[in-house]
Amino acid sequence: MNHLLEVEGLTVDYPIRRGVFTAIEDVSFHVSAGEILGVVGESGAGKSTVGAAIMRLIDYPGFIRSGKIVLSGLDLASLSDQDMTAARGRRIGMIFQDPLTALNPVLTIGTQIRETIRKHTTLTGDAVDARAVELLTQVGIPEPERRLAQYPHQFSGGMRQRVVIAIALSGEPELLIADEPTTALDVSIQSEILDLIRGLCRDRNLGVILITHDMAVINEVTDRVAVMLRGHIVEINDTRNIIDAPAHPYTQSLISAVPRTDVKLDRFQMVDATAGGESAVEAMGKEVAWLRAAVTEEAEAAAPPMIEVENLTVRFIKSRGLLARWHTYFNAVDDVTLEVRRGET
Repeated sequence: MNHLLEVEGLTVDYPIRRGVFTAIEDVSFHVSAGEILGVVGESGAGKSTVGAAIMRLIDYPGFIRSGKIVLSGLDLASLSDQDMTAARGRRIGMIFQDPLTALNPVLTIGTQIRETIRKHTTLTGDAVDARAVELLTQVGIPEPERRLAQYPHQFSGGMRQRVVIAIALSGEPELLIADEPTTALDVSIQSEILDLIRGLCRDRNLGVILITHDMAVINEVTDRVAVMLRGHIVEINDTRNIIDAPAHPYTQSLISAVPRTDVKLDRFQMVDATAGGESAVEAMGKEVAWLRAAVTEEAEAAAPPMIEVENLTVRFIKSRGLLARWHTYFNAVDDVTLEVRRGET
């Protein structure tokens, strides 16, 4: 079977002072058209790194050490920066976690949508405006012609996220990556956004990667689930199989930690981050290694700083009174103390 997206052996590293930190290692999965794959795990598991790697947006100094990312026969990992820039938006859309920071606060919604349409399609003139109205209509924003002239702060959180989705769809992508798309929203709005994503996947035959830490979200909208722990996929299966019969102890721990309305508990279940992944001794060994690294960095931090600033105050004259001796001052910097050490930013 030909899949829309195939990821094979994906590994991402970050250089650190004492070597390399591997954020994700040997990650492999596939996504078909019209399918929603959920990627779930605790904070730091590597979920967002997977999405960033597919988009080739790994934060510096991180890099893709190895692996293939093939979208409709095109190996994204081997593309030049220029070709990858063209692929973003046109072939892959991204929905970010916080719609307020994803949108430019000083530009109207219309300006931002039109810019994306012009960049990723061949439309011009009135066709761009018509397409912008069409996109806002498709994501459920009422009075789209009027809302195009408004700014992000004039929209509610849920409406801003709908705008972000409209922008992500403006280039007619084949694949949509949604990184915690409902985390910044009220619970009452989350279901609406998830329904929208599910409907778009079905109507447009999109492949969707939904990154989340919420097993309830996974259960509601995904077709398959990849469970991540410490940069590895520890289990991947159909959603129903994962929910009903999780095979890996960590997956079992995640599901058992979801609150239930039919059972009264004295306390919630805790997620066991070491369940099945490694022995307690191995886990403790890693913790000791991290502590040793921290102690080393602390020793380096004990070296004399290159720059020291103590109790710095800078004042400017704000206005003068009728008499020259009367001034009003504005404190630009008030009692600031800091230091900068060698090799530190």
